[in-house]
Amino acid sequence: MLKLCGFRVSNYHNKVLIALYEKGVAFEEDSNCFPSQEDEYLAKSPMGKVPYLSVDGTLLRESGVILEYLEDAYPERPLLPKDPLERARVRELLAFMELHLELVVRRLYGGLFFGRPYTDETKSEVERGIAKGVRAFKAVARFEPFLAGPALTLADCAAFVHLPIVSMATRQAYGRDALEDIPQLKPYLKMLGERPAFARVNEGRKAAQAEMAARAKK
Repeated sequence: MLKLCGFRVSNYHNKVLIALYEKGVAFEEDSNCFPSQEDEYLAKSPMGKVPYLSVDGTLLRESGVILEYLEDAYPERPLLPKDPLERARVRELLAFMELHLELVVRRLYGGLFFGRPYTDETKSEVERGIAKGVRAFKAVARFEPFLAGPALTLADCAAFVHLPIVSMATRQAYGRDALEDIPQLKPYLKMLGERPAFARVNEGRKAAQAEMAARAKK
C-alpha cells in the first residue's frame, strides 16, 4: 500500500498528489506531515523535507524520485511519453521549472510569506536569476496544448503547482509578474484546473491555506 506524507500547502507534495490522482493509483494520504529537524521525523525523511512516500513500509524521499517510481510501478496511465527523447524533454521542463524558476524565487519566500526580511542584494540577485529562468522556460515550453506536447505529463503536474507561486512571488516583490509575457500560460493553467485531479488538489490547497491562516490569528 502507498502512503503519501506531506501537507497540502506544499507545492512538491501537491505535485505528487496530482500524479497519483491522474494515474488512478490507490493510496493513503497523511496531510499532517510538516518539515522538521526532529530526530523522529529525520528517521523518515533524512533531509527533514516533504513529501515522502511509504511503499509497503519502505520509504522514498524527494518528489522527483517518487514520481519516477510511480511511473515505473504504475505504467497503465503514463505521465511520460514512450519515446526516450520526448521523455527527456519532459524531464528537461521539470528541471527548468524547479531549478531555474521555483528554486530561484524561493529565496524571497521568507520575506513574502513569513515576514522575514531579505536584503536588496538578494532581491536583485533573484530578479536577475528569474529573468534567465523565464527566458529558458519560454524556449522549451510548447503548450500544444500541454507543456510538453499533446499529452498530459509530469511536467504539467509540476507546472500547475510551481508557476502560480512564481507569479505571486515576483508580483509581490517587484510589482510585476515575471511570467506575464507568456500569453499561453493563463489559458493553459485554466485548462489544467478544470481536470478533476488538478481541481481536487487545488481545493485541498485552498482549504489548508485557510486553516493555517485561521490558526495564525489565534
